[in-house]
Amino acid sequence: MKKLSARRRHPLAALVVLLFALAVTGGLYAAFAPADKAQADDTAQSLAIKEGKKLFAVGCASCHGTGGQGTSDGPSLVGVGAAAVDFQVGTGRMPAQQPGAQVPRKKNIYTNAQIDQLAAYVASLGAGPTVPEKDQYSPDGADIGKGGELFRTNCAQCHNFTGKGGALTDGKYAPTLEGVDPKHIYEAMETGPQNMPSFGNGSLSQQNKKDIIAYLDAVNGDESESPGGLDLGGLGPVSEGLFGYIFGLGALVAVAIWVAARTTKAKKS
Repeated sequence: MKKLSARRRHPLAALVVLLFALAVTGGLYAAFAPADKAQADDTAQSLAIKEGKKLFAVGCASCHGTGGQGTSDGPSLVGVGAAAVDFQVGTGRMPAQQPGAQVPRKKNIYTNAQIDQLAAYVASLGAGPTVPEKDQYSPDGADIGKGGELFRTNCAQCHNFTGKGGALTDGKYAPTLEGVDPKHIYEAMETGPQNMPSFGNGSLSQQNKKDIIAYLDAVNGDESESPGGLDLGGLGPVSEGLFGYIFGLGALVAVAIWVAARTTKAKKS
């Protein structure tokens, strides 16, 4: 009887059982693994927000309010987004040392992890621009010529056409963009810090911003050529000519006065 039973067993029965077991195992993994990952991500984000709130209470709340609602000494941070925090804190502008017409760039006092925590907390107060990924601001694959056109149209009025910066009104100024991290340039266009207008994707697309960053990298990079001399923000070596014109003309006027004085003295004698 045992031999007869063995003959009647289908040869693919073992394979069917194995495939069934694998399907059940895969289904269980699909059901529980993503949930575990999502839960881990939520936990990490909650921890970042919690730590960011502590940092905010120490370094930011005195000006921006305990809940980021703003005070007479600092604007509301509700809705500014993580990108604004990453720019302001990453460039050392915040926390500000003292009030003034414009907060200057200075040495950063926070670590990258602390900046991420502060950004996570401020982002939790209201939706806003997020910190960009590297492929968004990397100059790879960008159109430098198009970036130059966009920069001269939208930015050169304040920053000079090569990004050297310039003076504004009431003690304000457009800072130089030379040596600035491309990520921070992208975030500045997204968030419009201080006196700068914001350029969302409706004004400048992600590709447009990428092109502008590539242009600035090209004109201010180590491989860019300079005609020599003091170029006055990229205008060329005209400062030497200006010096020669002013002081040369002044010297000629002085000589003319001296000759006239000598001539008058000679006539009197």
